[in-house]
Amino acid sequence: MPEMSDGGARARRGVLTDGAPKPIGPYSQAVTIDGWTFVSGQIPIDAASGRLETGPIAAQTERVLKNVAAILEAAGSGLDRVVRATVYLRDLGDFDAMNAVYARFFSASPPPARSTVEVARLPKDVAVEIDVIAR
Repeated sequence: MPEMSDGGARARRGVLTDGAPKPIGPYSQAVTIDGWTFVSGQIPIDAASGRLETGPIAAQTERVLKNVAAILEAAGSGLDRVVRATVYLRDLGDFDAMNAVYARFFSASPPPARSTVEVARLPKDVAVEIDVIAR
């Protein structure tokens, strides 16, 4: 993807991969600048089929984190380089099941800093959305 100007201070690059769903609005899958990668919130859409994962929270979380991993790989990074994550849950009652899947994807020590918040609604009425920052 072409580099974008941020007023001349530093070049930044948008990331776009077929390994994750295309953005459903005016945003990039991720933006990199100065060795940092900022991944937009991902929801459980399978990029290959375009199918929305509507199963249990564990299946949705796994799909989301596979999307995040694909974007990070396209940016030249990886899950092991994530320093910050935000998890948005439609129901905090899903926390333990989401957390079990999350722990499998982020097994490096120390794990990323993270916030988890309950929200009233997410795009396409999914149960989970996750965004990350990686170095």
